[in-house]
Amino acid sequence: MHKQVSLLLAFAWTLLILFLCLIKAKSIPVVPIENLDKVVHAFLHFVFTTLWVFFFKKQFAATSFHKILLFSFGLSVVFGITIELLQEFCTTTRSADVFDVLANTTGATLAVIVFYIWNKRKYKAQL
Repeated sequence: MHKQVSLLLAFAWTLLILFLCLIKAKSIPVVPIENLDKVVHAFLHFVFTTLWVFFFKKQFAATSFHKILLFSFGLSVVFGITIELLQEFCTTTRSADVFDVLANTTGATLAVIVFYIWNKRKYKAQL
C-alpha cells in the first residue's frame, strides 16, 4: 500500500470514529443486542490500530516493527480516552464510559496480537 494511501485511510478512519462517537446519541439506531456497542468499539479500534500500523510501517521503514506496534497501540488508547473525555465534557447527549475505553483497548490489543502472529509467521517463512 502506498504511503499517501495508507495515511489517507488511517486519517479517514480516525475522522469516522470521531464523528460516530460525537454525534447525538439519538442519531444512532438502537439494536437490541446486549453489549453490541462494546463490540463495535473494539472493531473500530482494531481497524484504527491496523491502519496506523500500515502507515507508520511505510513512513518509518527503518524503525523496529515492535516500536511501530507499540506506538500505534498507544495512539489508539490515547485517542479512545480523548474521545471519552470529549463525550463527557463537550457534548450534551453523550457521556464517558470506562467500559468503552476497555473495549477500545481490547480492539487495539487484538490488532497488535494479529500483527505479532503475522510477523512471526512471515519471519519463519523466510528461514
